[in-house]
Amino acid sequence: QVQLVESGGGLAQPGGSLRLSCAASGFTFSNYAMSWARQAPGKGLEWVSGIYNDGSDTYYADSAKGRFTINSDNAKSTVYLQMNNLKPEDTAVYWCNIVIGSRQYWGQGTQVTVSS
Repeated sequence: QVQLVESGGGLAQPGGSLRLSCAASGFTFSNYAMSWARQAPGKGLEWVSGIYNDGSDTYYADSAKGRFTINSDNAKSTVYLQMNNLKPEDTAVYWCNIVIGSRQYWGQGTQVTVSS
């Protein structure tokens, strides 16, 4: 079955960096696009970034452009989100997700807290 497992969250200082990982299994990784989304305390879900795992294209929300980089490693079936120049407003739970057919799958999420 499809499984997505996020890791790499934690506490970072403003201006710092974190790299999130999403290990995927249960589907042919290179055939799909995957995304990262987040939810800050008291706010709605926000799409952050997406990638076609065949490497054909990447996408970013305006809030992530210039600071976040998404990439995937087909050999490891893992998607990464490198987050640089973190801001307090990046504090949120981050999930990776994928749509296969009519169903959307989510991982368990990883908490990112940006605070001094």
